[in-house]
Amino acid sequence: MINKTVKIATITLNPAIDRTVSIPNFKAGQVNRVAWEQSNAGGKGVNVASVLADYGFSLAVTGFLGAENSTIFEQLFARKKIEDRFVRIAGQTRSGIKIIDEVNQETTDLNFPGQAPTEADAAQLFQIVEELAAACAWFVLAGSIPAGLNPNIYGELVKLIKSKGRAVALDTSGEALRQALPAAPTLVKPNIDELQELVGHRLETQAAVIQAARSWLAQGMQTVVVSMGAAGAIFVETEEVVLAQPPKVTVKSTVGAGDAMVSGTVAGKTQGLSLADCARLATAFSASAVSQVGLGLPSLDIIENFKNQVNINHLN
Repeated sequence: MINKTVKIATITLNPAIDRTVSIPNFKAGQVNRVAWEQSNAGGKGVNVASVLADYGFSLAVTGFLGAENSTIFEQLFARKKIEDRFVRIAGQTRSGIKIIDEVNQETTDLNFPGQAPTEADAAQLFQIVEELAAACAWFVLAGSIPAGLNPNIYGELVKLIKSKGRAVALDTSGEALRQALPAAPTLVKPNIDELQELVGHRLETQAAVIQAARSWLAQGMQTVVVSMGAAGAIFVETEEVVLAQPPKVTVKSTVGAGDAMVSGTVAGKTQGLSLADCARLATAFSASAVSQVGLGLPSLDIIENFKNQVNINHLN
């Protein structure tokens, strides 16, 4: 059973309205016919909040949201009983278009730039995070950084949250991730490409992936989760390393797969699960994400079924 007294906050600095368009046999440079489409309130932290709310947690969300098109987000938060603490900024929240070719199982992403928050907007965000730290045991910082913000903003947020004695998970990439690592988030979830980019070379073996992850643990992090798509994910802690391999599923959309893995890991950590059980839950969440179009979890029975199909191997 979920301990509903645990409250979790997610921070999405650069949310997006995710528009998914299905085009069988999509071909660039040609006329394509759309089979179906749908729009969702998105952004990595929003996705995480949506999944965790479905699993039974109490959630708060913050970040920057364009005031001109915030309705789709507000409807999601109201429907899932998520506390909305987003800073409203001038202009519109960006859009992202994902073209799904279900015939060839390929996905094409078109990501638009976001609005630039002001210094006053950023100051308001930090104030809200400080207030949320009074009630929230875990924070999830996820996604890209909008134009105009210092790439070290995640590092500063991690320091603030840790100074309040709270745990923090980080899922970002590039310079934002590089600059946040010295602040030592509790949990970090790079994918294999993001990890390779930061270490500066390819990681051809499991041993190389584990060695790179352990170099991050040496900086003060407790858990590093390296996602590797269909190959699964490696969960690394100082005393234990686990490889979780997902069940075979028909991939309908990759939207939110990494966010679901973050959600499952944090859900397991808040419940005091072992690393192997966290890995099993996180992989089940991720498998459920790729087997459907849209955000959120399916029934808990389906999650249990996925959990039972996850293959766990201890690597140390």
